[in-house]
Amino acid sequence: MSGIWGKKIQYSIFGESHGPAIGITISGLPAGIKLDMEHIKKEMQRRAPGSSDLVTPRKEEDNVEILSGYFEEHTTGTPLCAIIRNKNTQSKDYSNLRYAMRPGHADYSGRMKYQGFNDFRGSGHFSGRITAGLVFAGAIAKQILKSKGIEVISHVHSIHTIKDKPFDLTGISKELFEKLANASFPVIDDNIAEEMKQCIRKAKEEQDSVGGVVECAILNVPAGVGDPFFDSIESTLAHLLFSVPAVKAVEFGKGFDISTMKGSEANDPYYIDNGSIKTSSNNNGGIIGGISNGMPIIFRCAIKPTASISQEQKTVDITKMENTTLKVEGRHDPCIVPRVLPVIEAVSALAILDRL
Repeated sequence: MSGIWGKKIQYSIFGESHGPAIGITISGLPAGIKLDMEHIKKEMQRRAPGSSDLVTPRKEEDNVEILSGYFEEHTTGTPLCAIIRNKNTQSKDYSNLRYAMRPGHADYSGRMKYQGFNDFRGSGHFSGRITAGLVFAGAIAKQILKSKGIEVISHVHSIHTIKDKPFDLTGISKELFEKLANASFPVIDDNIAEEMKQCIRKAKEEQDSVGGVVECAILNVPAGVGDPFFDSIESTLAHLLFSVPAVKAVEFGKGFDISTMKGSEANDPYYIDNGSIKTSSNNNGGIIGGISNGMPIIFRCAIKPTASISQEQKTVDITKMENTTLKVEGRHDPCIVPRVLPVIEAVSALAILDRL
């Protein structure tokens, strides 16, 4: 399998959900970068489980242990290896999943790929827990990007059928940025937050789950970043976004809605503002020909409902080759959207840093 991504900087993820630890090795980071460990800790806590009644009750502190490539608060230039130890595992909850394949999960496809040798406990390497290492790497990438004036922000665009206000495609105010960056449940319209939370709680009570959409913005990327075709900003971002478990669709700018517009409506007219070239609309999401045009890069990711639910479902026993039913035990998120925001931001930062 391939657990490595990147060109000038390479990221190698490893571990299983119920193994001793999960982690990441980052090769190619320049020497002398001072790491803001408080910022890294904050980002890790955003993704960590057990933070509220809206997420899985599994408690993990997600403290990062840096094993190499870091000395006296700075990167050394050698591979930076970090681990997050797994402490609150309950592997017995997954014993029936050795044979009964969860609908909507990677149990069957993973078994076929690895001939049954893969670690199925807590979903093993298919678990969203593996993204903790990506959040660590993304926190570092965010720090490097911020030094260049580039910042990443996201919000809960929707939960099930309940929608927040969308980003203004042409710009995001400093006030809104700060509000979202410091919110535990980031939404633009505060009045919609409680309705979304109640929707998640209701799904949990019904032993079900709900999905949603994350909207993300990458701000202040200068014009001219990216390449046409295979190394476009869209293709680089999409590669990483679809590497995040539960992401099933991605759209940039107006996305699918741009197909219903005429050219005269979809085109983004240019104008000069205090010596800078901008566009009066941003239907293309800040990217033209695979290259940034200086406007905010804005996209949305559809997150599917958590596959592991406690309702009885039809499935198969893979060893007996017969139909059966399954009730998933264990601790699972009724909605993954609140915890996936920092992951989406993290991989977005990795993508832009790579293109720079």
